[in-house]
This record gives sequence, structure tokens and C-alpha cells, in this order.
Amino acid sequence: MEHTAGEAEGHSLQKNVLGMLDAVVMAVAGSAPAYSVAATTAVIIGAVGLASPAALLWCGIPMMGIAWAYSHLNRLEQNAGAAYAWTGRTLHPILGFTAGWAVVVSATIFMVAGSLPAGSVTLALFSNSAANNVGWVTAVGSIWFLVMAGLVALGVRITARAQWIMSSIEVGILFLFGIVALVHASTHTHTAFSWSWFWFSHFHGFAGFAAGALVAAFYYWGWDVASNLNEETENSQVASGIGGIIGVLIVFSLFEMYTVAVNMMLPAKTVQANSGDILSVLGNTIWSGPGGKILIIAVMLSTVATLETTLIQVTRTLFAMAREYTLPAPLGYIHRQWRTPAIATAVVAVVSLGLFIGSNYLGSLSTVLTDAISAIGLQIAIYYGLAGLTAAVAFRKHLLDSVSNFVLMGLWPLLGSAFMFWIFGKSIPSLGGTIDGVGLGAMGLGLIPLVWYWAKGSAYFKQRPTLGSVRVEDGPGGPRGVAVEAAEVTGSH
Repeated sequence: MEHTAGEAEGHSLQKNVLGMLDAVVMAVAGSAPAYSVAATTAVIIGAVGLASPAALLWCGIPMMGIAWAYSHLNRLEQNAGAAYAWTGRTLHPILGFTAGWAVVVSATIFMVAGSLPAGSVTLALFSNSAANNVGWVTAVGSIWFLVMAGLVALGVRITARAQWIMSSIEVGILFLFGIVALVHASTHTHTAFSWSWFWFSHFHGFAGFAAGALVAAFYYWGWDVASNLNEETENSQVASGIGGIIGVLIVFSLFEMYTVAVNMMLPAKTVQANSGDILSVLGNTIWSGPGGKILIIAVMLSTVATLETTLIQVTRTLFAMAREYTLPAPLGYIHRQWRTPAIATAVVAVVSLGLFIGSNYLGSLSTVLTDAISAIGLQIAIYYGLAGLTAAVAFRKHLLDSVSNFVLMGLWPLLGSAFMFWIFGKSIPSLGGTIDGVGLGAMGLGLIPLVWYWAKGSAYFKQRPTLGSVRVEDGPGGPRGVAVEAAEVTGSH
């Protein structure tokens, strides 16, 4: 049977709380379609211009390979650490730690970047001047963040209910306005539609494509939170992975819809001048007055929802790492009543809130968002790339059993992995010292706990690969991996 981490330790997360549809909702909320379009459209257009639909398409294809990797690895082991656990068991413990640390630092940086628009778009509903006031933005963003942290601490059932409400309204608004936008653009176009937007003709070489792809990776990032919830999901060996795949497909359709609409309706100068408020401008272009306000509501809900899913992702990863003594043990404490990583949630809340308040006084909203998105893109590429490689290695003995095994367990995840590592290496020289310093410097901080807990004899770092020794059996929803040797990690500090 499938191995579920943490059962032997006597402290586990609440099981069978979420279902398949919950996993889909979490995956969509994690990618935050309205927030991603609002915060990232100016960045991707600044990088590749009219080729932004192509960047999303050609990043979306390998991203689906990573989603398939997660889906099959979920069948192999249900672990809140997801990529951290799978990579460490299959490739090497150091690579597993690297994947886990990449999740932790990318999520922490994002919660700073995400809290900024949470405050500004909320205030924009009432007053444009207040939305540009640093003090007010900081206060409102902090309140939203603390509310989401409280919901995450109170339990995944409450979190899921909040996500259903917020994400349903958000996605409904986006699909409705997206369709209206495309219809409106056909008669009120600034730039005529061209199929070349989906190809390489506007990238000006592979360096330009890599820059766009790194930003596109940030668009999609977050769907994998469904896998971080696999210990709390019913039939998680199927539901968590399929939820992630469906989530990627939903957000892909929304992203393409809005990038095409922006290309057709708004000049590049307008996009850059309204970099943090692009959906409001688009909404006003479609329906002057109410249209902008309605899309601002969608952005607000999306931003708040993704703050919540990011908190879940980072706290579950910290919990899984602490459970295996690769981070301080108190981070693995589970609240007896709420069944959530209470101490990890509190630590993340304090650190992120401190960074958020400080970052508001370091530069403009546009500058902070642009730098954060690019830095996070590097970290995303690391752990997604490792996950894709892990799937191909874990199931290597069964890739020739069938065409579907070869494509979905091996080729597609491996291509996704290669793509992620390629954009990582290609982007570093072009991003600049500040972004590289944040993106790679934050990863470098992980050497401190890695060396410390290795020196203290953590059993995690002594394990030999076990998830690479699997057999594939037919099960609900398709083939599943079954560990021949359970990858149990025990030990002490």
C-alpha cells in the first residue's frame, strides 16, 4: 500500500478532510489567476512584449510535465513536504533539502510581494489616493495577512471553505470578463490579433525567451499546494495530483485569455504606466466605471486567497522538514485541537510580516513586485526542475511498460525538468545583481540548517534512495507507484 509519512511519529495532520474538488480549488487559488495577471502582466510584457501569450504557452507545456510528475509521485508517497520528500528519497537527501528550502524561501518572499497588492487593491475600491499611501497599504495588507494566517492555523477545513467562497467568485468574474474582453477587443482593438503572438518570432532570441519563461513560471506557480495537502486529502494518491493538473489547465486558459485581450486593447505604455493596476484599467476599458471595480474585487479575492494557500504550502513544508529533523523540531509541532502546524504558522507569520513592513519603505510597489517575481522565478525553477527529474528516476524501470508510462512518467516530466533548469541557468546573467542576490542569496541561507543538522546526525541525510525501487500497479485513476521499501526516516537531533 502507499506510504504516508508521519504516521509512526504519533503526531499527524488531520486526515481525509479534503476531496478532489477541494484539491482543484486549492490548486487554482494557489496559482492566483487574477493576482498573477494584475501583478505580472507588466513584467512579462516588459520582458517579451507581444510574445507574452507565447511565453505562457511554451512555459505551460513543460509545466504540465511537472504537474504529471507531481501526480505520479503523489501515488507513490503522501507527504506534506511533497518535492522535498520525493526528491530526497529518490535522488539525494541534499537535493531533497534544496527542493524543500526553495519552497520555503519562495513562499516567504511571495507573502511579502502578495501582501502589497492585498492592501493596495482593497484601498483602491474606496480611494485611489489611499491606495498609493504607504502607511495605509502596509496597515491593510498586514490585516489581510494576519486574518489568513489565523484561518490557516484554525484548520484546513475552515481554510477550504474560505477558498471555495473566494476562488469561486474570482474565477467566475474572470471568465465572464475575459469572454467580454475578447468580444469587445474584436471591435475596439488597438493592435490586431496575430497568431505569431504564440510563436517565437517576437522573442529576439533564446535569451529573450528565457526572460519571459521565468516570469511565466511565476504565473503558474502555486498549483502544487494541492500536493502539500496530500496528508489531509481523501484518496490523496489520486485526488491531490489530478487536482493540480486540472488547476494548471484552468489557469492556463485564463492567463491566455487575458494576455491576448491586453495585447489587443492596451498599448504597452499604458500597461507599464499601470503595472500594479492593469486589470482595473482593462475593466474600465470594457465597462467604464463598474468594470474596473469588479475586476479589482477579483484581484483582491485572488490575492487574499493565494496568501492563504502560500501559508499552507510553506507551513506544511516546514512541518515535514522539522518532522525529519532537517529544521528545528518545534516547527513540526501539531496543535492538538486544530491539527495544524501551529508554531510553524506563527514563525512564518512573524517573519513575513516583518519583511513586508520593511519592504514597503524600500521602493515603489512596481519595483518591489518586479524584483520579487524574478527572484521567486529562480527558486521555482529549482524545485520544479528537481521534481520532474525525480519522477523520471523513480519510475525509470517502468517507462517502457506502456506508451502512457513513457510519456507521462518519464518523457514529459523530464522535458519539464530540463526546461526549468534551462531557464534558471539562462536567466541568472541577465537579471541583475539585486535579483540574483535575493533569489540565490536566500537559497544560500539554507546551507546553515543543512550543515547543522547533517553534523548533528539527522537520519534524513543518512538515508539511501528508496522511492527509486517501485513497482507500478493499476489503481483508481490509472497506474500508481507502490514503494517496495517504505522510506521511513527516524532519528534524533
